[in-house]
Amino acid sequence: MKIKVLIIDDSALIRSLLTEIINGKRDMEVVGAAPDPIVAREMIKQLNPDVLTLDVEMPKMDGLDFLEKLMRLRPMPVVMVSTLTEHGSEITLRALELGAVDFVTKPKMSISEGMLEYGDLIADKIRIAARAKLSTISRASTANNAAPILLRNPLISSEKLLIIGASTGGTEAIKSFLLQMPSDCPGILITQHMPAGFTRSFANRLDSLCQISVKEAEGGERILPGHAYIAPGDKHLLLARSGANYVTQLSDAPPVNRHKPSVDVLFDSAAEYAGKNAIGVILTGMGKDGAAGMVKMKNAGAYNFAQNEESCVVYGMPKEAVAHGGVDEIAHLNDLPKLVLNYLMANSSRALRV
Repeated sequence: MKIKVLIIDDSALIRSLLTEIINGKRDMEVVGAAPDPIVAREMIKQLNPDVLTLDVEMPKMDGLDFLEKLMRLRPMPVVMVSTLTEHGSEITLRALELGAVDFVTKPKMSISEGMLEYGDLIADKIRIAARAKLSTISRASTANNAAPILLRNPLISSEKLLIIGASTGGTEAIKSFLLQMPSDCPGILITQHMPAGFTRSFANRLDSLCQISVKEAEGGERILPGHAYIAPGDKHLLLARSGANYVTQLSDAPPVNRHKPSVDVLFDSAAEYAGKNAIGVILTGMGKDGAAGMVKMKNAGAYNFAQNEESCVVYGMPKEAVAHGGVDEIAHLNDLPKLVLNYLMANSSRALRV
């Protein structure tokens, strides 16, 4: 059975291009293309698509308004088609909060040689969306909204590091996790699969919501307690040392596991430079990025957590990490922050001053 896709975009050119890309794949087909959400509503009823692609900015009804109504009345997998602007990235992040599975940026018509790679990316996103568990999106437990509890031993936070990797569904999972981090938590390094131009908006949004400070990593900054550093969308983020201090490092090396930034690159560096001072956390996402790196972290003395299948939008990366033997504990997303903090407080004697 082919994946049935409905395209919603006000641009006839984009509708035509996406139709050509999708119909060129053996396992999917475009069953309809709507110029706006008003037309799309009737087409959804008639065609019963498996996945929608939805433009974020359209006339007659805004893409976000349509998405919010859709997720309330008839939840279904949606891949947003976003513009590469700051405004577009902010709207896209809001769409992910409302329940969109993932997003792609609008294709650049002038780069015809890049269309094959772009087409493969869109097809991958649609395949993932068709299999995603919608019930886990935007459903962070309201029971976890209490103020984060400060750590009992203030030395813990300066000697330990939290190292986090995620992909599809990860923006909301990371937000849920960081909201529970107290202001004196260890420094946090995060790789989320996301294109350039979106990670800064993502970091700024988290910074406005969390007790801790969140920023896009710049490279060379000292890693401080109560701070989280997110890999830029076009660079690998690594942990490094400068004298006695942990610092961030950015790399323009080729993609690893088809990703840049790559979770494995971050985890490998944590294994090398942090050893038993690191705590690894692997969250929802497609593929195997991070699995091999998590094994290296564990072998170096780190303690690692994985999000469980029930709470993942896509149980891919955590599943691979577990299968490779790199995970010490598996837990629901709502329970992970508490388990990590409890581990920190119970194992403060294992922290090595650096």
